[in-house]
Amino acid sequence: MIANAAAAPAIEVNNLSKRVSDATGELTILHDIAFSAQAGETLAIVGASGSGKSTLLGLLAGLDTPSEGKVILGGVDIFALDEDGRALLRKNQLGFVFQSFQLLMHLNALENVMLPLELRGDKEAKQKAEAMLDKVGLSSRLKHYPKFLSGGEQQRVALARAFVTEPPLLFADEPTGSLDAATGEAVIQLMFALNRERGSTLVLVTHDLAIAARCGRTLKIAAGRLLD
Repeated sequence: MIANAAAAPAIEVNNLSKRVSDATGELTILHDIAFSAQAGETLAIVGASGSGKSTLLGLLAGLDTPSEGKVILGGVDIFALDEDGRALLRKNQLGFVFQSFQLLMHLNALENVMLPLELRGDKEAKQKAEAMLDKVGLSSRLKHYPKFLSGGEQQRVALARAFVTEPPLLFADEPTGSLDAATGEAVIQLMFALNRERGSTLVLVTHDLAIAARCGRTLKIAAGRLLD
């Protein structure tokens, strides 16, 4: 019985659908999505622009609500929680890396990375953030504000912020989409290295099949449906 409990999926998605309405009527963005991912697995979700992959990632993180279906993270049905409950789950369980970095422009690099630790009440926030920024090669840029950092540096700050709380789940949405090829390659190498070190479950949304091939498994999505 204990072994079975240990093998429970880190992520379980059951019959997930998302529909929206506009002036032309109802549009189905996701159709009956179902899959699971084990703890420590690296999973890529690939598809063309508009295929629904970013919508799916937003649902996995509880940033949006589905029309039908369930998302179970670590045994918790996240849509059985209210918004405050989902926010608390994200704070404790998730790291998120966005294509557009999503750094707070009025905070310097160190303060951006300290923020999720401070929200937890971690008394060692400064020391942990400094150590994480050193790990991503930015120990000399702690006091720099995002506008004074290159795109690659900003994404490394975003990686440091995502990993600093050591989340069991890490979601990344086109993390190299705003970067040139060489900088994007460096960021991807860093992300996978950090993920191996921390042992988190990584779900990576990308249109780049070469990046997806570095993951242990790939799910393909087209017109809101998972392909076999």
